[in-house]
Amino acid sequence: MPRLPGLDLLRAIAIVWVMLFHSWMIGGLGTPLFQPVADYGWMGVDLFFVLSGYLIGFQLLAPLSRGEPLRFGAFYLRRAFRILPVFFVVLAVYVSFPAWREAPGMQPAWQFLTFTLNLLIDYRHNQALSHAWSLCVEEHFYLLFPLLAWWLARRASRARVIGAVALVVLAGLGLRAYAVLHGKDWLESIYYPTWTRLDGLLAGVLLATIQAYRPRWWAAAQRRANTLAVAGLLVVGAAIWLFRDKTAFAASVFGFPLLALGLALLVAAAAGPAGWLGRWRIPGAGWIAGISYSLYLSHKLAMHAVHDALSNWPAVHGPAAFVVYVLAIAATGALLHYAIERPFLRLRTRLAGGGVRPLAETQTASA
Repeated sequence: MPRLPGLDLLRAIAIVWVMLFHSWMIGGLGTPLFQPVADYGWMGVDLFFVLSGYLIGFQLLAPLSRGEPLRFGAFYLRRAFRILPVFFVVLAVYVSFPAWREAPGMQPAWQFLTFTLNLLIDYRHNQALSHAWSLCVEEHFYLLFPLLAWWLARRASRARVIGAVALVVLAGLGLRAYAVLHGKDWLESIYYPTWTRLDGLLAGVLLATIQAYRPRWWAAAQRRANTLAVAGLLVVGAAIWLFRDKTAFAASVFGFPLLALGLALLVAAAAGPAGWLGRWRIPGAGWIAGISYSLYLSHKLAMHAVHDALSNWPAVHGPAAFVVYVLAIAATGALLHYAIERPFLRLRTRLAGGGVRPLAETQTASA
């Protein structure tokens, strides 16, 4: 399967959206122009979740739909080569050079190494590298979903699939409702834990399930890609409106599945060339999508370094400061990608005996 420009575009939007959101820690990237967009930039992580659910889900479900066995070892090895090298390098920087961190406090390194950060974080005191919480969610997905997919495929039935989907959705609704009603910390009890943030991954997996097991349904949906895109924008708009007060009961409980639905419609519209979203080839979008994982891990380090440097150059502000931030973030992400990510991906390909990497490996990674 070739690279899909629509998915590259969505991934590029997701990472830029997230970085604009995280610019709050330095007072914005030199201009208030993007602030209304940046306020909801945390939704870019949910877009990453839907993309991962779809692409990784299809990578696993496609062979199962053909009656082929799952190669668990190969899957976990591919994920390890894709995710761990850059993550370990960035974690080493955070541990070894505390002055480079965007915040002084940081959770113990073992929580990052065991991907339990999102379950144990004390965000009020330890904000450095806190964005790795979403990587923890994705790692839990990578670990457990292959087993669930294998179990469901053993005796495939519509009732089993519907039951599993209903369980995940209802559990998320119930856990978030309980947290709100009992006055739990919103970030630590609703936003970060894996069990309350499965809506986006589930939505992506459902897209993959339709494509793998109901190809006629998928083909019919692709013929209506523009309609899906418009519907997705409307649903995402409704989610943004609901999240005006994201800690309110309605937003906390129902906002995440609503947002996942809207983003899934956009991903479905972008997953083929039939619609305008899937045909758009925006210059630079593919490159940004390709280095997005390194950008995600390192952008706070770059922001903090530029912020400290510009404190000695007050004449550089506004649009000029924005350009400096953009260049520094892009350079840091590109350095990590070409120096660490790419060599390990080449090594993984050699160990696997060469061949073309599957779409899920070229289009997405953890965020």
